[in-house]
Amino acid sequence: MATAHIIVCDDEPDIRDTIAEYLERHGFAVTQADAGPALRTLIDTTPVDAVILDIRMPGEDGLSLARYLREHSDVAILMLTGSAEIVDRVVGLEIGADDYIGKPVDPRELLARLKAVLRRTLPKERGADTEPEQMVAGEVGTSSSIQFGRCRFNPEAHKLFNAEGVEIAITAMEFQLLKVFAEHRGRVLNRDQLLELAHDRGWDPFDRSIDIRISRLRKKIEADPSKPEVIRTIRGVGYLYS
Repeated sequence: MATAHIIVCDDEPDIRDTIAEYLERHGFAVTQADAGPALRTLIDTTPVDAVILDIRMPGEDGLSLARYLREHSDVAILMLTGSAEIVDRVVGLEIGADDYIGKPVDPRELLARLKAVLRRTLPKERGADTEPEQMVAGEVGTSSSIQFGRCRFNPEAHKLFNAEGVEIAITAMEFQLLKVFAEHRGRVLNRDQLLELAHDRGWDPFDRSIDIRISRLRKKIEADPSKPEVIRTIRGVGYLYS
């Protein structure tokens, strides 16, 4: 099994060293970056599977870097945030981060979240210590594509294509949400159900993360995102893929 390559980008050397040492002990290849320029160079020149990215850094902050990463690669993004920075968490998710963890960082929780993100993002022939979760009974078949409005979703390949067959970049959480909707077509799902079924247990019930993620999905699959017809809002209840 190939070793996943992780970049730890934080301006505090002690935090970088602690995270890097812990992840290396658990079998990951880790490279440290102290700021945006080093991170950009690594992304442009080295195969990378995930970036652990601090939001609060001098110069270019983590949110700006996350936006750059999402525009130029499909690397998984795990953001480090202050415990009270709810707004930053929401903005990070809106930009395309896959998950976040609050500071001070618990290395065990960080490792668990990183493995969960990599299970969703790495190809099947690779992995993060464990194999990707097996599909359960009742899930959609993975041998064919599923139509989402003007787009086609291939669960087996973890890919979304537009009407012309051009691949549309999706985050790990967007993939999970598409799979959940496909498995529950015609059923209204509330926010808690969506987050639970999508295996996102790091959510805060008072934030807007699920609404933001669905809004981003709609921009990719709906002909008119302002008037969604594929993933519909059922006011006061939840969302419906019809």
